[in-house]
Amino acid sequence: MSDPRVSFVVPCYRLAHLLGECIQSILGQSYKDFEVLIMDDNSPDNTEEVALSFDDPRIKYVRNDPNLGHLRNYNKGIGLSRGAYVWLISADDCLASPHVLERYMAALEANSKAGYAFCPALGRHGDKRTGILQYTYHGTKNAIFDGRKFLTDRLLKENGIAAASGLVRKECYEQVSLFPLDMPYGGDWFLWAVFALHYDVAYFAEPMVEYRVHDLAMCATLSQESIRKCIDDDLVLHRRIGAEAERLGFDAIVGMCREQNAIQFGRYLSGVSIRGTIATLSVEEMTTTLDKFIADESERKNFAALAFAKAGDRFFWRSEYARAGAMYQEALRLRRFWPAVLGRSMLASCNAPGLAFRKVFLFLHSVKPRTG
Repeated sequence: MSDPRVSFVVPCYRLAHLLGECIQSILGQSYKDFEVLIMDDNSPDNTEEVALSFDDPRIKYVRNDPNLGHLRNYNKGIGLSRGAYVWLISADDCLASPHVLERYMAALEANSKAGYAFCPALGRHGDKRTGILQYTYHGTKNAIFDGRKFLTDRLLKENGIAAASGLVRKECYEQVSLFPLDMPYGGDWFLWAVFALHYDVAYFAEPMVEYRVHDLAMCATLSQESIRKCIDDDLVLHRRIGAEAERLGFDAIVGMCREQNAIQFGRYLSGVSIRGTIATLSVEEMTTTLDKFIADESERKNFAALAFAKAGDRFFWRSEYARAGAMYQEALRLRRFWPAVLGRSMLASCNAPGLAFRKVFLFLHSVKPRTG
């Protein structure tokens, strides 16, 4: 029997009650040349019973013993897949259109330089759709995005792709990267980004995938330990992307990765809301992290100064002028006589009038302030 063209990898842990709907949405696709690998990560529920209830030779059930954890389970499924294309979709998500695979395949088969295809995702809570997840929406028209432009315009700033919505050429996993085992929360973002360094990206404007929010989702309830890991993933992400860009000789992208990495440090220095919890990074924690990242002392000081300046900007736009001023002073301690930060520090000391002046200045220079 010849290999299928597409492999669906369906990781499942304690999701037997949702697995059936996911599999039915796959079996209902108009494009039929696929296999389905149900990757049961040693679930304590009746996942095996649900998986074996489907009388379809394209479905294969794989049970791990012991539990591998989600990233190793993903990579194992990708390794077992026989298709030229791999669609990794969790058992709690599903396909919302019977034609999505057919449309993706037509685009990828016609555009050999495109590494993956995706679309906006529809949020789902219980039995109700909650509308398009706006962070996954990239315009009203189908397109083949230039990969590196899509990376610099979109993916360096946020993870704009729902994990369940992407069909990927298997060669991306084989030749670029599998899921990095030390990035449990940022692994998919990292892969979308590094794949875009190597390939173009196919985008469909119609939302054709459902992404479910529920209590058993991996990020639904975060402990302090896992929040710390979310922070760690965010702080290393752009540095990892930049390392791959440097290897490929894309120097301009390396600089953009450095800038976005400083923005991430600045975000956490000023506090970021993660699932209702404010996650923060102390100055001491930043110093310890940068000691691991950057060997050269001068480079380390310049980067820290940039991160402090970014944190100051966030406090400034939130009208927390004293805290903004403190961050700007930290930046100036490391990089004295930095004109732009000197000016911001002076405006912060002016409180509300300083904010008004800065808004006018940015308006006149057609620069929109970023607060994200």
